[in-house]
Amino acid sequence: MDFLPTLWFIIIAYLWTGYLLLEGFDLGVGMLMKFFARNNQERRVLLNTVGPVWDGNEVWLITAGAATFAAFPFWYASLFSTLYLPLLVVLIGLIFRAVAFEYRGKVDSDSWRNRWDWAIVLGSFVSAFGVGAMLALTTTGLPINANGDRAGGPFAWLNGYALLGGAAVVLFCLVHAAAFLMLKTDGGTRARARRLLLAGLPVGLLPMVGWAVAVTLDGGGTTTWATLAVAAAGAILAWRMAARNRDGYTFASMALFLIAGTATIFTAVFPTVLPSTVNEAFDLTVANASSSDYTLTVMSVVGLFGLPAVLVYQGWTYWVFRKRVSAHHIPKAHSVTAQ
Repeated sequence: MDFLPTLWFIIIAYLWTGYLLLEGFDLGVGMLMKFFARNNQERRVLLNTVGPVWDGNEVWLITAGAATFAAFPFWYASLFSTLYLPLLVVLIGLIFRAVAFEYRGKVDSDSWRNRWDWAIVLGSFVSAFGVGAMLALTTTGLPINANGDRAGGPFAWLNGYALLGGAAVVLFCLVHAAAFLMLKTDGGTRARARRLLLAGLPVGLLPMVGWAVAVTLDGGGTTTWATLAVAAAGAILAWRMAARNRDGYTFASMALFLIAGTATIFTAVFPTVLPSTVNEAFDLTVANASSSDYTLTVMSVVGLFGLPAVLVYQGWTYWVFRKRVSAHHIPKAHSVTAQ
């Protein structure tokens, strides 16, 4: 197996893991806007926990897509063309969500805020479900022919694995958001986030575990079973740390669960990047879907400097905005007037 294609498969898996880890909690916070927060002040607390970082977290999604396009153009072409409709819906959800973050506080009106709150909830849900479905299908298979084109109608991709992956990411985001709110809020919001995590974690992580088990049974080995065991340990540890009010350890344990879980999934399917449900001979692999060695070499040189810079900058951002947010930090609502 060539080194550079393998390296870029690992980098892309790393980028998707980073996206789920960081964007996961703010998608979850978005989904909790109407069902967890009790009033406008609590909703503003939730928004302020993710306000400084949500747009930076979305960079991981853009980078993962761009890296796939450049390193594995055949993988990108087959995946994005086959899933054109659901990914278009995801894009619309992300747009509505981003606009809602900016416009929600522009008018001091309950009806105005209510509309934008629902835009945040639905945009977050659609985005999480769509990304989960896409990742599940790229690890379990799509109906593609020898040319990498979709075989069947526009909904030929819709199957049980798509629903499993969508549910896995949605429920993970909700539980992950509870761990994040434990870490970033105080008072009643923090206490209710803890109760939500303790009640929801045992069920909320099951779909992602089921997804990891499914791909491991299909193509995994000793390594994937070991990483799956680490993921299970992370889930158990997260629950125990939450029960003891250890906020930082709870969030770190959730991160351990996700990292080990995605490592299990991507390791189990390697070296296949997109299986074909039509014929195994049509599978796309790191060997037949990658760019030239020259392209991958240039990308590696750029990534050697770019990826650490992004990590340092984003880490600095989280450090600057590390303080907890509570209701007394929220000023009174008021309309914005044109100057």
